[in-house]
Amino acid sequence: MEPRTTFAISPGDRGDRVRQPMTQEHHNRAVTLIEMMVVLGIIAVLAGLVVTLTLRVDNQSKERALDSAFGLLNTALREYYEVKGRFPEQPARDAHDFALDHNEWMVKELRSVPDARAVLEQLNPATVKSLAGDPAIAEIRDPWGTVLDYVYEYADGKGDTFPELISAGPDRKFGTEDDISSRVRRAR
Repeated sequence: MEPRTTFAISPGDRGDRVRQPMTQEHHNRAVTLIEMMVVLGIIAVLAGLVVTLTLRVDNQSKERALDSAFGLLNTALREYYEVKGRFPEQPARDAHDFALDHNEWMVKELRSVPDARAVLEQLNPATVKSLAGDPAIAEIRDPWGTVLDYVYEYADGKGDTFPELISAGPDRKFGTEDDISSRVRRAR
């Protein structure tokens, strides 16, 4: 049996149809489904890498902003201590939203000392939320939008220990491993 020849019809010079044999080259110009899937897979992997890197850079910039806020708040606490001879007391930890209560109390106390108030005014305005339009009643939030916790424990017989400020971190939940403390710096 003789091999079969396939013909393609294409317009000629004068508009009439001319039958030309189809060659192997004609078949190779088409893109197969597998080739398209490979290209889409590569694009998806690259997009995933870009998103991952963007999130990592975003979290690192938020951690740097938090370190800056911790530094300013620690300075304000030192100014308060210089005037009052003690750090602001901490309300009881049995409250439902203890971090909010601690934070509001700390801000109120720090604002009562002019030098500490001047340091608080250097905080990024995006991190300070005034309540009821009154700057004396405010809360300080971390870059993820969660209020900072203020923890102060007086060590009997050992003098005052420096207060600790705690951020809930990226997951916005206190008591998890991503919490960030003003005492313990993370390795970067």
